Amino acid sequence: MFRRLALIGTGLIGGSLALALRERGEVGEVVGYSRRLDTRLAAERLGLIDRPADSISEAVAGADIVFLATPVKAMDAVLGELATCLPDDALVTDGGSVKGAVVERARAHLSAAQLARFVPGHPIAGRERSGPEAATAELYRGHRVILTPIAENRAEDVARIEAMWQAVGARVEQLDVAHHDHVLAATSHLPHAAAFAMVSSLARLAERYEVFRYAAGGFCDFTRIASSDPVMWRDICLDNRNEILAMLDHYRAELDCLRDMLESADGEAIESYFAEAKAVRDALYPAAQADLTSRPDTRGA
Repeated sequence: MFRRLALIGTGLIGGSLALALRERGEVGEVVGYSRRLDTRLAAERLGLIDRPADSISEAVAGADIVFLATPVKAMDAVLGELATCLPDDALVTDGGSVKGAVVERARAHLSAAQLARFVPGHPIAGRERSGPEAATAELYRGHRVILTPIAENRAEDVARIEAMWQAVGARVEQLDVAHHDHVLAATSHLPHAAAFAMVSSLARLAERYEVFRYAAGGFCDFTRIASSDPVMWRDICLDNRNEILAMLDHYRAELDCLRDMLESADGEAIESYFAEAKAVRDALYPAAQADLTSRPDTRGA
């Protein structure tokens, strides 16, 4: 499918794509650049890339596909440098969790011809661990990838990027840029912010050591994503700030509602509230619910 893939960012997201394409015979050579030398050397040692590059211009030379897998804030500098060295026939796509800010940066730096070949995307897959060591060829299998084409894109270029993701087992859908950021604020950005806040709030308790010592499965499940990369999530929160603020306000209103029920000791209202939420969750994830009910009693979690 591609003669040479240039990875800008050789950690979990970029490295996993390279491994998956290589495993399926869809890429000839993979060249990788990361800001830190030890990161790109680790990517070479682990077989994510064939050779490391010392600059973005070296990485993209001769590439027919460029994948930007850096934190979204870093893409401003990356796109600025890319504009000076992108091969004329190379397609560009990215894995950023926020699309509006990335598209704005692309419009600010890329020429009209370059912008037409930039197809924004977002693979909805990840792990708590980051870096080259966390990369896996199976990361995208069965997961959604959202493409957010812009008006300048050609249909055949969008189709080629779609085919790339399908080749590694992903399910590809398309959304408008603004709608993507609105939806992902609710389904991804808010949960991560809530998980970070939960751990932070308990860490500030005087009895925090005892609290964490006796933390059960429910706490571990809820806060798992608070082990994610803080730099990446700082950037996401800042770049999608308005949408996340709206979702935080919405969530806070729900917490206030629950607090009112508890304060008034309204057991019937609490049960109804929980039952409604359970019904929605079970309908969304029936397989997970079946797995849960097959386990031993977890009511103490």
